[in-house]
Amino acid sequence: MTTRNAIAALAASIALMTMTGCAVTRDQSTVGAYIDDTAITTSVKARFVDNKDVDASAISVETLNGTVLLSGFAKSSTEKSRAEAIARAVDGVKAVKNEIALRG
Repeated sequence: MTTRNAIAALAASIALMTMTGCAVTRDQSTVGAYIDDTAITTSVKARFVDNKDVDASAISVETLNGTVLLSGFAKSSTEKSRAEAIARAVDGVKAVKNEIALRG
């Protein structure tokens, strides 16, 4: 039974290390860069939720090396512009690519 637990723990450790390694291979040079991108994404999404002008559930946020990609749908050009402005105001954001489509 002890051997079985040790093997299970080893397998779980290898799986966790592998998953972390895969996340960093998205063209980021370090784990720190991945964590920074995750923090930026989380901050942008939180600001969307706090803002009544932006529908947080309709807009997706992805970050890679400090560049934020916004995608999804906005009800108006004002909402699209506001989402971009919110993203640009987050610390650590180097650039914003606004791919939000307008619903007709």
